[in-house]
Amino acid sequence: MKSPGWTAAQWLLCLLFWGIPEPEHCYLYNNRYAGDKVIRLVPETEGEAHVLKNICHQFKVDLWQPSSISYVSEGTVTDVHIPQNGSQILLAFLQQANIQYTVLIADLQKALEKGNSLRVQRNRRSLPGYSYEVYHSLEELGRRSRAYKRAVWIDCGIHAREWIGPAFCQWFVKEALQTYRSDPAMRKMLNHLYFYIMPVFNVDGYHFSWTNDRFWRKTRSRNSRFRCRGVDANRNWKVNWCDEGASFHPCDDTYCGPFPESEPEVKAVAHFLRKRRKHIRAYLSFHAYAQMLLYPYSYKYAKIPNFSCVESAAYNAVIALHSAYGVRYQHGPASSILYVSSGSSMDWAYKNGIPYAFAFELRDTGHFGFLLPESLIKPTCTETMLAVKNITMHLLKKCH
Repeated sequence: MKSPGWTAAQWLLCLLFWGIPEPEHCYLYNNRYAGDKVIRLVPETEGEAHVLKNICHQFKVDLWQPSSISYVSEGTVTDVHIPQNGSQILLAFLQQANIQYTVLIADLQKALEKGNSLRVQRNRRSLPGYSYEVYHSLEELGRRSRAYKRAVWIDCGIHAREWIGPAFCQWFVKEALQTYRSDPAMRKMLNHLYFYIMPVFNVDGYHFSWTNDRFWRKTRSRNSRFRCRGVDANRNWKVNWCDEGASFHPCDDTYCGPFPESEPEVKAVAHFLRKRRKHIRAYLSFHAYAQMLLYPYSYKYAKIPNFSCVESAAYNAVIALHSAYGVRYQHGPASSILYVSSGSSMDWAYKNGIPYAFAFELRDTGHFGFLLPESLIKPTCTETMLAVKNITMHLLKKCH
């Protein structure tokens, strides 16, 4: 699917309502995930980690956590999606190597069917019947979001398969519209700040995750030399581009692209933010999954100049989040509590003068992974709203 060529302003204010036909087949994604499994491994030694890397390269598995096999080392929680036709051989390899594993999802197709997002017949498009507690396809997301007042940027869906992100962006707009009069904190936020909301950053990739491959991560741009498509839109920014944690190979999930801002989505957002960087106080990007609140740096182990202010905001945000349902989030510099990655939007925003730059990794920690059930949209968004409101209120205070 070709990019529609809209202006950055159109993307940033709202996504247009597309007339894309719904897929028509008996099984979601033509039953392509039948018998597939998701397993979790935690290498106990560097030797096990080395064996696991070799196995993953040999079988070309779909890595869910971490984002690149290069991050796997002793003690790294590793979630792997393995196809049905290779699962017996791969699991036999693991047993032969005496590497312990846990099956998180025994049949991925059945887990998808249980979620049932694509097949439920409901009136999604009419405003009175529009539900914020289900996942929505791209055409359903258009016209539902609008920008609000100044100085905070929020984007969701930079990685296509992380559906809870776009669900949260919609939730934020709904809460802003519905609670402005009744909630003094919301009223204060909207009276003092603009909010630029981008509900789906990676539009083509997100659409592809609904129609072809539920676990697609990258954009859908073409490569002139390789058949593999797409770029990791969170490795394509001009900040230590294609250094540690990114790949030069177009077939890898962390492919950084042929050059910085090669992706039209990244280029448009970078242009928009550069023009307004003197006024934007915070950059918030929403991902999944890990239950973490991250701040710079991603690309190196170093303390940011305004560490105390940012750390204070993050600490109070996760406390606020925890107060809703008791869900615990880790917080801290991305390089320390997640892994080192270069070319990220969060680091780029911070390097370009936006003092509060955060990336949320929303629920869960691996039980559902990218298949977070719709029944958990409401609690996830409710607790995340508390964290976002806490950060936003922090911006309105002076911090030295």
